Amino acid sequence: MTGVTDHTAPSVATVEEVVRAQLSRALGGRRGMVEAAVPTLLFTVMWLTTRELQLALLVSIGAAVVMLVIRVVQRSSLQFVLNAIFGIGIGWLFVRLAASRGGSEDEQALAYFLPGLIYNTGYSVVLAATCLVGWPLVGFMVGSVTGDPTAWHSSKQVVRLCTTLTWLLAVPCIIRVAVQAPVWFAGRSGGMDADTAVAVLGILKVGLGWPLQLAALGAMVWVLSRNATPVDPGDQVELA
Repeated sequence: MTGVTDHTAPSVATVEEVVRAQLSRALGGRRGMVEAAVPTLLFTVMWLTTRELQLALLVSIGAAVVMLVIRVVQRSSLQFVLNAIFGIGIGWLFVRLAASRGGSEDEQALAYFLPGLIYNTGYSVVLAATCLVGWPLVGFMVGSVTGDPTAWHSSKQVVRLCTTLTWLLAVPCIIRVAVQAPVWFAGRSGGMDADTAVAVLGILKVGLGWPLQLAALGAMVWVLSRNATPVDPGDQVELA
């Protein structure tokens, strides 16, 4: 373990390099985008065309399982397809909860999208809170490779950079909640036809998913390309 630590730590010279490395591991590329989008698309299409909620759930779960098997056979990372399966599973639990409370099929279909709204709301609150209290979440990415999880906080330059990057991570979640929540509540309250609300939510979930995330990451890459902030708080490099 010591040998691994000694080998990797010196290779990271700047905060920008740390964040870029962490982001590259967090992204699944085009394939990860497909694995995240396909189950939601299939659920939405099947529900709108058949009005069979259980069939829509089974088709979306089946697609995710097929993608999982392909990953296993290819011995590639299971992270992104497992994320999709977990999301479907949580959605299914919310659907069952709505059914157990006597909810109509329309209400059950809308319930499928509720976990995503809750997740994005919670994530937005956490990211924003870490920035507002002066301990931006991205800073802990830096701390995870330096051996000291809080040393980065002694550098105002590092804190400033990490705050900017954390806000950029939060923006997609904030936008999703701001756009999707009114549609969900309109469908739930009768202000919008439930089928229309489900269709709109399905489109928004995909359209505000990876495309919006990529836009935010593009902004982060631009910020990262402008600076060379040392990981060691003792070294200070002026921002470009």
